[in-house]
Amino acid sequence: MKITSNQEAREAAELFRVQHRLGLQPLGDMVALIEQATGIDVAVMDVDDHHEHGLTMRDPERDVMFLGVAKTPHPMRQRSTLAHELAHILFDDWAEYDAGNWDRRSYGEMRADSFAGHLLVPRQGIREFLGNRSVELPVDLSDVVQWFLVSPQMALIAMEEAGYLDAADKKSLWHYSTPQLAVQYGWIDQYQALQSQSHQHRAPQRLLARAISGYREGVLSAQAIATLRGTDVVKAEYDLREAGIVQKEPDGTLDDAITVPPFDLDLTDLDDGSE
Repeated sequence: MKITSNQEAREAAELFRVQHRLGLQPLGDMVALIEQATGIDVAVMDVDDHHEHGLTMRDPERDVMFLGVAKTPHPMRQRSTLAHELAHILFDDWAEYDAGNWDRRSYGEMRADSFAGHLLVPRQGIREFLGNRSVELPVDLSDVVQWFLVSPQMALIAMEEAGYLDAADKKSLWHYSTPQLAVQYGWIDQYQALQSQSHQHRAPQRLLARAISGYREGVLSAQAIATLRGTDVVKAEYDLREAGIVQKEPDGTLDDAITVPPFDLDLTDLDDGSE
């Protein structure tokens, strides 16, 4: 029997969790997880439009990969985007998909969508979390969304596949957004904290660490650090001082030209519904 994109995605997601000793618990910071697990630089940056975005690129000359996602006030979607792009990296099909063809999504795109769902909400993890309780909707939907930090639509798909609701239940709850659940069930403060985090610029960690080492050695200026972090030089200098990082005497050839490569990103439609 031919394996489906969903089966292939589930097996890959389960293997990734096993290889990196992630168990069945909710995943924390997806940017840090991808950087530490794959060694690929990840940046959260401004883009020209306000859709959800993600793109993986490779520098063929240095054989270095780079993953970029957009700053967004929708944290669950950003997490899904990161997991989706991780799938393209693991399946090595990151350069093959046609992001503009929404009428007929490719096998690789559907597989990446499924991988994101299985990675962020493992079905056995749902079963351990909900146990043998008789599911009460929509409060249990809210609990799953809050616990696994995914969109209600991704949670509903997982809950259906784990046997906690049927297609009719899923359809009746599909209209819910994360803010609606967060307000209704009292975790709006947590959600707003997540929004603040997902809407912040983040430089690739390893690149920033190397830049700070260069600053310490007097090779890079504080302005270079500020540019990389997407902040102003006063803030950058303050944080360096607070961390006890002192620059050697500059040699007069400081380099301010540090940038994160710009590119047009477009990965809308990932959660198949609004957050």
